[in-house]
Amino acid sequence: MSPQSRLQHLTGQDDSLIENHSLYGAIHQQALQPYLDLRADAKEAGFDLAIASGYRDFARQLAIWNDKATGKRPVLDKQGQPLDMMSLSSWQQVQSILRWSALPGASRHHWGTDIDVYDRAAVAEDYWVQLSSEEVADDGPFGPLHSWLDRQIESGQAKGFFRPYQRDTGGIAPERWHLSYAPVSCQYQSEFMIEDFVGFLSDKPLRLKAVVLD
Repeated sequence: MSPQSRLQHLTGQDDSLIENHSLYGAIHQQALQPYLDLRADAKEAGFDLAIASGYRDFARQLAIWNDKATGKRPVLDKQGQPLDMMSLSSWQQVQSILRWSALPGASRHHWGTDIDVYDRAAVAEDYWVQLSSEEVADDGPFGPLHSWLDRQIESGQAKGFFRPYQRDTGGIAPERWHLSYAPVSCQYQSEFMIEDFVGFLSDKPLRLKAVVLD
């Protein structure tokens, strides 16, 4: 794969390595079978492991970002409460959006290796999954599934999946629902070059772009 093709894949512009026709959600071709294996193990343990969000292309992530930057979508603080974006500087606005939403072109969901999961058996068929901290807390509807996943990851039985946002390190908020297929995602992360990314973003219609590039 050429450097340009690789950049297009890493930034969510090329889905040629994504299995888009899976019944379970769009996911990287190499991550599909490990996910199905993990799903089978979860079923034996009494859970229906489902994907709420898998592969997400650049255009979708850009729309989410721009909607938040322009007030069409709420931006939340560390406690999950809506922020008054107009009271913040441009730099603070960028940091606030980044707390819960990845920068377009830099989302791990662009790779197809990362999935947001929940237990479909724990809620009604018409339940709207919000991917909130309350849902995945130990006493939340998806808490038992994630406690089980914790044990699988800790014992090396998670089929290569891990939690990239397990702890709060001051950047992206912890996302207990977010799993990543390490054999591919760690390779992609090592190939992600900031210089190439800056060039990629420079001509994109990204809100708050000057602050982001700086």
